[in-house]
Amino acid sequence: MKKYTILLFTILHFNNIQAQEIKTVTYFQNDTLKLDLDLYLPQKKNSEKIPLILFAFGGGFSGGERTSEKDFGLFMAKNGYAVASISYSLYMKGKDFGCKGTLTEKIKAIQIGVSDMWQATSFLLENSTKYNLDTSKFFISGISAGAEIGFHAVYWDYKMMNLYKSNLPENFRYKGFVGGSGAIMDINLITKEKAIPMLLAHGSNDATVPYAAGSHRSCPTNASGWLILFGSYAVYNHTKDLHTDIELITFCGGGHEFSGYLFHQGQQSVLNFVNDVVKGNKFESHIIIPSEKKITDPGKYLFCK
Repeated sequence: MKKYTILLFTILHFNNIQAQEIKTVTYFQNDTLKLDLDLYLPQKKNSEKIPLILFAFGGGFSGGERTSEKDFGLFMAKNGYAVASISYSLYMKGKDFGCKGTLTEKIKAIQIGVSDMWQATSFLLENSTKYNLDTSKFFISGISAGAEIGFHAVYWDYKMMNLYKSNLPENFRYKGFVGGSGAIMDINLITKEKAIPMLLAHGSNDATVPYAAGSHRSCPTNASGWLILFGSYAVYNHTKDLHTDIELITFCGGGHEFSGYLFHQGQQSVLNFVNDVVKGNKFESHIIIPSEKKITDPGKYLFCK
């Protein structure tokens, strides 16, 4: 009997995974560059348009791959959302993205990544009918460097910062943003008019991307690669004052290792967030401090009071 129960569970699990569809498509190509995305699509029985979550992986603009969060893509597709996990230009590959690097090169890496994200967004808007996507419900998300892409894709001036010729529609806005241990270079870009709902997660002792306002990689001010960044807590306080919906999950005492939390252990939190935004539900801005049970090694961290 136990043998048949295991077999049945395996079949149901396999069928559940297969209920989602994964398409790999090229969203940008020229003489020197080819960029793909993996599109996770739910199997829908009706013609209802599907909300989309664009995702950018982490890796310091020098490494990482779009397939790293396959489980997240499958989870969201299972729950009725499309996910587009994009490749983007790894401009810092073989270069120093730390304190000995060059500030202009760091900014250029972010600008290239953001331009790639805008290009992917433009491609999916143009092909929305083909994939049955709801163009009014495009979310953006990312981990670490990918979250920095997300922040700037939302709040940078598209016409000024875009490196490609293609254009997003004049009135286009992302529906919401989900970021793991990300930051923005200029917090004043987040205005009442531009602010969108956000779900953020960050370790309070992150030495790579500052939790509040601080230097990238904790570089001293005299370093050639010194770059000031405004992390999740700084964004939370700034956005709260704008009376815009935002949630921040803080891992008190935690470092950069929690950058992927929302897309691994916290998938349900992401689902709850996008569900609320799609339904137009309002939520109070607040910080969530997870219990010890949600942390892999609770003895390593001090919890906020």
